[in-house]
Amino acid sequence: MSRVLHLAEQLIAQRSVTPEDGHCQPFIEARLAPLGFACETIVSGPDHFRVRNLWAKQPGRSGRTLVFAGHTDVVPTGPLEQWTSDPFVPSHREGRLYGRGAADMKSSIAAFTVAVEEFLAQNKDPSLGIAFLLTSDEEGPSVDGTVVVCERLRQRGEKLDYCIVGEPTSVEKLGDMIKNGRRGSLTGKLTVKGIQAHIAYPQLGKNAIHQALPALAEMAATVWDEGNEFFPPTSWQISNIHGGTGAGNIIPNSVVVDFNFRFASVSKAEDLQQRVHAILDRYGVEYDLQWTLGGQPFLTTPGELVGAVQAAIRGVTGLETELSTTGGTSDGRFISRICPQVIEFGPINASIHKIDEHVRVADLEPLKDIYRGVLEHLDRQCS
Repeated sequence: MSRVLHLAEQLIAQRSVTPEDGHCQPFIEARLAPLGFACETIVSGPDHFRVRNLWAKQPGRSGRTLVFAGHTDVVPTGPLEQWTSDPFVPSHREGRLYGRGAADMKSSIAAFTVAVEEFLAQNKDPSLGIAFLLTSDEEGPSVDGTVVVCERLRQRGEKLDYCIVGEPTSVEKLGDMIKNGRRGSLTGKLTVKGIQAHIAYPQLGKNAIHQALPALAEMAATVWDEGNEFFPPTSWQISNIHGGTGAGNIIPNSVVVDFNFRFASVSKAEDLQQRVHAILDRYGVEYDLQWTLGGQPFLTTPGELVGAVQAAIRGVTGLETELSTTGGTSDGRFISRICPQVIEFGPINASIHKIDEHVRVADLEPLKDIYRGVLEHLDRQCS
């Protein structure tokens, strides 16, 4: 059994449903400490939602630093009876490794841990510094995880240069896609107010749903921006509408609309907010609107890190990887605040968050080799 596969199985066997870590981070710390890493555990969050974070770094390095980042927590399993095998017992079928977190993202953590071990075994005094940032709060609220560690590093004046987040980014073949950025996420909870009345006497009431519809229709038809060469145009989507009492003869006095922007780097959150308020005001709607900024967009343009990852993928797989900024948010949005070059790269993402989540066993060694190749490319650049 390969060392990557063995470690991946050890991690999958940990019941680390967010915010639990199980024993994942101690496993990694036990591998890093003998290599000279200074390991720091940072616990955050209230008693009922304790989050474990690991920051590990080679001390005494004055040059550039590459951070491998990831999360040890996983999403809930869903109905256990629908799984072919226990989601926390690593299982093999037809060349695939099954288990919750196999793709998202315990295999990546195993691969970059072994990649670092192999790299340091061959490079006793590299020019490139290496660090690890692991959290058990990526699949949850993401308020006591990576964002807390990054703020602590910022306060210390820690300098980070490159970061690879091990999110599953490949689509059909390992290495066919990496994420060199992500869109921002901005959520609004809109409450439009009316006057309740009997539905047979509309002149005595003010239908909150009717009041909201014209403004919502305009927002749905609005072109918020055109995107750019890296980002698709900003998207505005309604996720939920709640209105009425449930009775069929009452005019509703309020309607609550949840919506979300996934916005490109060409737009700013505050500008999008102002445009929404302007539309609502133009229709004379009486409303309350609460905003939640889930994350700012980030973008790493082609350069040292992107080039190193592209070269490593080409060397291992022969593929010319595609740069993409599609998909949801990741902890890269926090790391990008203190690190100028952040990309995401990992295994095939087709089964993430699904019943019978899995990775191809044949992809594990190449994944490790790609991570090691990035280390070698960047180390040469730093020499």
